[in-house]
Amino acid sequence: MANSTLLVALKILSILIFAAWVSLWLLKPTQLWTRKWKAAEDKARATVFGYYGLNFAVYTFPPIALAIIGSFYLNLKPRESIRRKGRKLTAGFSNPLVVNTLLGVLSTLEILAVFLFILFLAWNFYARISNDFKNLKPAKSLMLNSWQLKYLKVATRFGLLAEVCLAFLLFPILRGLALFRLLGIQFEASVRYHIWLGTAMIFFATFHGASTLFVWGVSHYIQEEIWEWQKTGRIYLAGEICLVTGLVIWITSLPQLRRKQFEIFYYTHHLYMVFLVFFLFHAGDRHFYMVFPGIFLFGLDKLLRIIQSRPETCILSARIFPSKAIELILPKDPGLKYTPTSIIFVKVPSISKYEWHSFSITSSSRVDENTMSIMIKTEGSWTSSLSHMIQTRPESDGDQTKYIPIAVEGPYGPVSMDFLRYDSLLLVSGGIGITPFLSIIQELASSQNSGINKFLPRMQLIYVVKKSQDICLLNSISPLIFGQPAEKCLLRVKVFVTQEEQSDATVRELLNEFSQVQTVNFGTKFLNFSISGLENSLWMAAIAGISSILFLIFLIMFNHIFVPSQKNPAKEKTPSWVADLLIISSFVLALICSIFVALVIRWRRLKKQIPPSLQKQSKALEKGPTQASDALEEHEIHFGGRPNFEDIIAKFPDEKGGSDIGVLVCGPETMKESVASICQKKCGAKKQKPNFSFHSLNFTL
Repeated sequence: MANSTLLVALKILSILIFAAWVSLWLLKPTQLWTRKWKAAEDKARATVFGYYGLNFAVYTFPPIALAIIGSFYLNLKPRESIRRKGRKLTAGFSNPLVVNTLLGVLSTLEILAVFLFILFLAWNFYARISNDFKNLKPAKSLMLNSWQLKYLKVATRFGLLAEVCLAFLLFPILRGLALFRLLGIQFEASVRYHIWLGTAMIFFATFHGASTLFVWGVSHYIQEEIWEWQKTGRIYLAGEICLVTGLVIWITSLPQLRRKQFEIFYYTHHLYMVFLVFFLFHAGDRHFYMVFPGIFLFGLDKLLRIIQSRPETCILSARIFPSKAIELILPKDPGLKYTPTSIIFVKVPSISKYEWHSFSITSSSRVDENTMSIMIKTEGSWTSSLSHMIQTRPESDGDQTKYIPIAVEGPYGPVSMDFLRYDSLLLVSGGIGITPFLSIIQELASSQNSGINKFLPRMQLIYVVKKSQDICLLNSISPLIFGQPAEKCLLRVKVFVTQEEQSDATVRELLNEFSQVQTVNFGTKFLNFSISGLENSLWMAAIAGISSILFLIFLIMFNHIFVPSQKNPAKEKTPSWVADLLIISSFVLALICSIFVALVIRWRRLKKQIPPSLQKQSKALEKGPTQASDALEEHEIHFGGRPNFEDIIAKFPDEKGGSDIGVLVCGPETMKESVASICQKKCGAKKQKPNFSFHSLNFTL
């Protein structure tokens, strides 16, 4: 009861902080706020805090406080979802409202959030530009007529719209200190919000930069300003470098290039450091404090993730499937628990020292205490290199090959298993998209066997593959498919083989035919550490709090040392870029101190870690042909065509029952859109008794 009260209190506090921070953005363009804020800054100058301390406390700290409170909230939230308490009030808002090839699948909540954000941008633009036009005065240095001056003001305000987008840009890609997890949105799902914000930011910034250059060209002023590094005010050269860097990052992240040349996308994305530094020099410290929360949390989150991924561990074994898929078995600390649909990021230093790739975890921490498994489809240069390395690893003593070191970051996943609240689950997957469902099925089967949950949803798995050999990916759950009596079996499987002609083979026969997988065991001589996961969220909250306090202390100290007091008018005015350098220096020092604290915490945790145990590994790995059974084959297989999802969803309530049905889809975008459009129609029908709740799972970023 006390926990529930505290969770409600933390949620209310988070809402109030977020509302207050957004209110600042709404008030900032107004003349009232400008006057009041200037007076507040003048008063703060006379204190130790300074105007910079006031800006940090008011503009920057609220989202950091939100991340700290959110960490406490997620730590207290129970892992298991309580079932049969009725539908969530927000369930209807999370269902598809727009299904479009260009936009993808958008829920009512997403449409509402986008609409409010557009209103937010419109208000910021209108409030500023209307005031600019009222007080329009020609600049002495620029020989501009009325329309040119107005156009320059519009271009300037578009730059501020880019600033608004930048302020929110990095929040969706936080992992350890993820704010979106408070809304139940996982990192792999929130990445698209980062893409939307980045695209909007580049559009506004390009209009801002191109229009400014155009006005300079018309006024024959371009030669004087374009190459000059101004001592005070806007540094235009920094803005030009910032814009060019942003365009390079955006162009190389376009889907057409990212999918074919992932390495180019990955490495050019690290130019974000150049982009942010030159944005600070261009915009100045006062504008930077508004966008600093996302940068602060992202920098801290990034460093904590780097520390968490050290030291490296080793691949225990690999299972090579006939369908060009490889399952990697990794050592896991028995104390590490994760929820189904979680993902990890993997780096193999022998392939690339800097490149990370995300994969869905296919195992269940309830079933496999000492190991964790992921499945990789060999497509692209990185996965092909890994496959080649595994299959051609030179032999060493005994039946084991030399070890392959691997760095693992994560796992990242939902705090609680929300899918337990449904009466039935319809799992729709295509190809390698089966991976998150393997962990769900194993988790629910384990819960059934242990009797932890009395009411478990009944499941139907729709698995769409190109070739029959791809069915071998179901090998890890074959005992769950065929090893239980029909009355106790929670799972029914329907397989659709799209590129092969009709066959009389059953699911059991095909699984038996393709069950012979090649297992490669690797050396464990240097296996000293296993995957232990992220630090406790309370520790992460403490580190975030310490970092913000240290930053403020360093900032105040540096300003008192390097910036002369304005009380002495004889002293020359300090260049504006000095304040920018002080922010960078304070931030770097705060991160270094935080790294030291995080390293101490990590070292203490590793000292307490149980040495990796391999005794229980064989139980998870030994999955041979499915045993014959006298029970009637309940599972279906269809050849030569794609599934009729409308027919499947219409029949599902009669086959599995239940009034609250969760529809989880992981596969190609066309599959998601097809299922989402059907769920949209079902939800739109009046007095439709079975409630279909659509959820899209991503297995690639």
